[in-house]
Amino acid sequence: MKLYWSDVLCPRKVCAVAKYLQSPVDYAYVDLARGEHKTPDYLALNPNGKVPTLVDGARVLWEADAITCHLAARSDSDLWPQDDRQIDALRWLSWAGQEFNPVASQLYFQYVIKPRFSIGEPDAEAAARAQDGFRRQAAILESHLRDRRWLVGKTLTVADFAVAITLPYADVAHIPLKEFPAVRRWHQTLCEIDAWREPFPDIAVAA
Repeated sequence: MKLYWSDVLCPRKVCAVAKYLQSPVDYAYVDLARGEHKTPDYLALNPNGKVPTLVDGARVLWEADAITCHLAARSDSDLWPQDDRQIDALRWLSWAGQEFNPVASQLYFQYVIKPRFSIGEPDAEAAARAQDGFRRQAAILESHLRDRRWLVGKTLTVADFAVAITLPYADVAHIPLKEFPAVRRWHQTLCEIDAWREPFPDIAVAA
């Protein structure tokens, strides 16, 4: 398998899952600053012009959640449950993509991506709106995690990786994580996993 990645949010969870599973993956770094994600060769693999992309034999997958589920299924790992928990895992994957991460990633964009790629100063008003949105969504997560170690059942799943992708950048991205003790405790538990703390291959430094 070959994984095209860069050191930004969505590839982070894929690299973390691949490292956690010790998947037999060859990593191909995509330099976003040089526009390598927009080259004809790359667009032939991923017409969205985004990372990550996984090539597994004749199969080409894009969208990070699909890739994490594929890697787990390929490894016969319970990270992608094959019982009644699968629907709950899918629920949290959907919630992460449609509710939680869109507001949190706005803060990541303002305070991490903008300075990294020299595309302007942070927009204070947009950041304030995103912080309010984060608080609304994090309250849902806080309530769910108050008496739970993991999001789904009693074990780690791909849902935990998906929901948490912005949280390693909470301080630099001005994400008000400290206001939510159960969410913070859950993420600290995730950070005990080496693959989550340091998901990326050595050839690049995480943003």
